[in-house]
Amino acid sequence: MIDFVDGTAFNNEQGNRSRKLFAAVVLAALDDAIADDKKYGNGPDQIARWARSRDGREVLSCAGIDPNERVVSGLMDFVGKGVRTSVALSREESERRNAALEAEAA
Repeated sequence: MIDFVDGTAFNNEQGNRSRKLFAAVVLAALDDAIADDKKYGNGPDQIARWARSRDGREVLSCAGIDPNERVVSGLMDFVGKGVRTSVALSREESERRNAALEAEAA
């Protein structure tokens, strides 16, 4: 009997890796815009300009994010809050874990 790798599973895994890579680029763009906001006060405008650009739309699409105006508005709001992505993600993960622990305890 001959074993073979399922090409569909392999392609799906590659697609997931690609989306994660592009999501990291989006997070870096957010962090850059937050830094610009702290330094120059124009972070939300910068992220909006990037997200509306051809490159920005392409990166968002490759990350699995629909590059529409609602998304642009959300990115601008996120940058306006001034919380770096690593902090926001770790806080969100911490809150998720705490909620799961509370649900188990109940």
